[in-house]
Amino acid sequence: MSEAPVDWDSLTFSMTETDFMYIAKTAIDAPWAPGEILPYGNISISPAAGVINYGQGLFEGMKAYRTNAGRVVLFRPEENARRMQRGADRLKMPPVPESIFIDAVEQCVQQNARWIPPMGKGALYVRPLLNGSGPILGVAPAPEYTFMIYVTPVGPYFKGGMSCINLLISDHHHRAAPGGSGGVKAIGNYAPGMMPSKNAKAAGYAEVIYLDAEEHKYVEEVGAANFFCLKDGVLYTPELTGTILPGITRDSIIQLARHMGYEVVEEKVEAGFAMSAEEAFCCGTAAVISPIGSITLGDKTVTYSDGATPGELTLKLYNALTNIQNEVDEDTFGWVHPVPGLE
Repeated sequence: MSEAPVDWDSLTFSMTETDFMYIAKTAIDAPWAPGEILPYGNISISPAAGVINYGQGLFEGMKAYRTNAGRVVLFRPEENARRMQRGADRLKMPPVPESIFIDAVEQCVQQNARWIPPMGKGALYVRPLLNGSGPILGVAPAPEYTFMIYVTPVGPYFKGGMSCINLLISDHHHRAAPGGSGGVKAIGNYAPGMMPSKNAKAAGYAEVIYLDAEEHKYVEEVGAANFFCLKDGVLYTPELTGTILPGITRDSIIQLARHMGYEVVEEKVEAGFAMSAEEAFCCGTAAVISPIGSITLGDKTVTYSDGATPGELTLKLYNALTNIQNEVDEDTFGWVHPVPGLE
């Protein structure tokens, strides 16, 4: 296998076409069967497809890493499979069995192995998609469904060390409402955030913090990431009430912090409380952990520490999590999943 035409040192978090993708299809009332690996390329879809007309679609985000142990691993892939199943139930799509999901991810990583960056240079981002691909006129479940996976090499989110981000709390826009689809990774959850995010970036902020849609005072998510803050030695994160995504990185951080001896509280986190904390960070698959330097609400801005240096616990959790993912430290939680044939 030839080397991938990539300069690993200049790789960014962006899309690069790779060699192969995975596709499986099923009818709404039929069981899933394993799909096939095909050359990466454009797909053909009906203009009347349920996903195009009514947004009947989900996605996941995962990474495959080359590790210190000289093998390629995934991080808690069964959790992505289960989250996609919950999302499929919510959007009335046939859930993909966990065994088919994980096997498909493994195949896609194996077939695109030359695109996996060396350890420390990034990771292979894995994007599973499930959508209503069959034609349907009228708001109803599509007759056919497609499960796809493609991969792309991505560089480290932070080049040259972790950098603190400045955030703006949105007064006018909300990410999700109670009873909606905010708790699943539906494609329709993401486009509405593009305008508030672009406006925040134009004003000099990295991203928007969304508050709850009912009382407009509780922190929910940072763009598409989960939020944490440290106050008086206790780590707080918004509770899962159905309006925020149950992040796999979020769950891993909660388990890690408790394992380190910290008290972790999952409850509603008021914006004022978050702004009075000693440290704050957000987390997700892309960055793992992003330290927060400041938060602005209206005409008030609060800065954590000096606004440029990640907090002590933030750094400790980042190192602990990435050291497990890279197999530098022992995986006492059983989170690392070796990819067969790439061990």
